[in-house]
Amino acid sequence: MEAFSDGVIAVIITIMVLEMKVPHGVDIAALRATLPVFGVYVLSFIYLGIYWNNHHHLLYAAERIDGRALWSNLHLLFWLSLIPFTTGWMGENHFPPVPTAIYGCVLILAAISYTILQNALMAANGPDSVLARAIGSDVKGRISLGLYAIAIGVAFVNSWISVALYVVVATIWLVPDRRIERLIAPRK
Repeated sequence: MEAFSDGVIAVIITIMVLEMKVPHGVDIAALRATLPVFGVYVLSFIYLGIYWNNHHHLLYAAERIDGRALWSNLHLLFWLSLIPFTTGWMGENHFPPVPTAIYGCVLILAAISYTILQNALMAANGPDSVLARAIGSDVKGRISLGLYAIAIGVAFVNSWISVALYVVVATIWLVPDRRIERLIAPRK
């Protein structure tokens, strides 16, 4: 499951970078026109990196994987696979309300599907497993879902505030989440 997921995420990142268009000029002005697309590409790349990193830790802590976990993982990969589409749509059109809100919808649905995967793995591994102890109450996950929901609604008022909230959530997750690492370190 881990190798398959790694491959899918690598393909998603590849698709995303291939969607970026080369400027049709050789001066700074031509490059400046690509900044919105490049900016949202960087944000999306960071999101995919966060999911890849946390997914790796999640699977490393799991000792057992069942059919529910496999389907939950596919559910997560489905939402992640939509990130290149929404990234391009939002960036190419310079962050209008609907694409900015849809980007947030994909992010919140990816976060929900990651939570479903966590729960499926915890169920497969039991309430006393290393994984269940590491996940705990998942405060960062709940905060992220709330910020995504706010950002989706705010996109129709000011899309730049929504983008700022997406950046805040990414920043929250860039701070290393040591819950799993602390508990699996003795296993290494």
